Order: sequence, then C-alpha cells, then structure tokens
Amino acid sequence: MDLTYEQQKLSNGFKNICGIDEAGRGCLAGPLIAGAVIFDLNKTKNASEEVRINDSKQLTPEKRYLAFNWIINNALSWSVGVAHHFEIDKHGLSFANKIAMKRAWKYLKIKPDFIVSDYLAKLSFETPFELIIKGDSKIFSVAAASIIAKVMRDSMMNALAKKYPDYGFEIHKGYGTSLHYAKINELGPCPIHRLSFEPFKAKLF
Repeated sequence: MDLTYEQQKLSNGFKNICGIDEAGRGCLAGPLIAGAVIFDLNKTKNASEEVRINDSKQLTPEKRYLAFNWIINNALSWSVGVAHHFEIDKHGLSFANKIAMKRAWKYLKIKPDFIVSDYLAKLSFETPFELIIKGDSKIFSVAAASIIAKVMRDSMMNALAKKYPDYGFEIHKGYGTSLHYAKINELGPCPIHRLSFEPFKAKLF
C-alpha cells in the first residue's frame, strides 16, 4: 500500500489529507476508538520494509506496534476520538461511531482540507470528504488511522483489565469470544459492558 491516493488529492489542490478509521465497533465492552492522521505528502515516503502499513486487522500485534511507532513519528498530525460504552448505549452504535470519528477530526492540531474515511453510512464532515468501502485495506492514510485506533484501544482495554481483572479483557479486548461469554455467564456484566447489545438484552451468554 502506498500514498498514490493522497498524492492524487495533492495534485488536485488539497494539502492536508486526513485518513480516519475506527476500532472496537463489534465489541461487547469498552470504548469505540477512532484514529485520524495527516501526513506531510511533500516529505513522507512509504514505510520501510520492516514496517507494514495495512488494515490493522491484517497485522499481528507486534507488526501493529511497529507501524504505530512509525506513524506517530512520521505524521504531520494525529489524534484519537473516543465514544465510551455509555454513549454507545445511549445513542446507538452507528451514531456513537460518528461521535468518535468527529472527535478524532476535531482533536487534530492541524485541520485537514480533505478527509478520506472508511465507509460509514450517513457519515459527513464540513470538510470535503470521501467515504470508501474497505478503505483501511486500500488507502494508506485510512490504514494508518486504523492502526492508531487499534493500538490505542488495545492499550485502553489493557488498562481496564486491571480495573476489572476477572473478565480477561487483556486477552479478548472486549470482543465476543468464548472466553468472554463464559466470564459474562459466570460473573454477569461489569460497568464497561455495552448493555444495549443483543446478548445482554436477550441474556444469551
């Protein structure tokens, strides 16, 4: 994956092209995190051979961490936005996803003049933008944003695992694994579970 898409937008007159993506949408517990990143396209070159920029789900934790460090050291600006479990319960997952993405955009120190995001229905920005299906596997900046989101979310879940040590959050990161379901069945939900999700409403653990 390279910066071809971003370079094309640069040639169209845009300067600060921002990629946005999220992590944690399908989890049963914890926050949803969105990442945003802008590269200086006049200076930034593709990552080195040992660092792979791709959809975060396609990378091992070790490769993601290497990529994360490369991104934050080479980005012109980067940020994260958080939608907490209680916001997901209150507003619904889709709207909370938009909240996280808008917060990531808002917290950038340098404001973009063009945004490219992984596709999310009815997502819009005041800035010119494009939503691309599976953008995290096609567009360099979106892939980089997915890595930021995933690494930051994993770090938050590791911290929450210390607060709620009996659920194994450091292992499954809040996703609906057999271990996670077993822990919910044994202990019931804890304060960071998304109680609006179907397994909790139907009590099917």
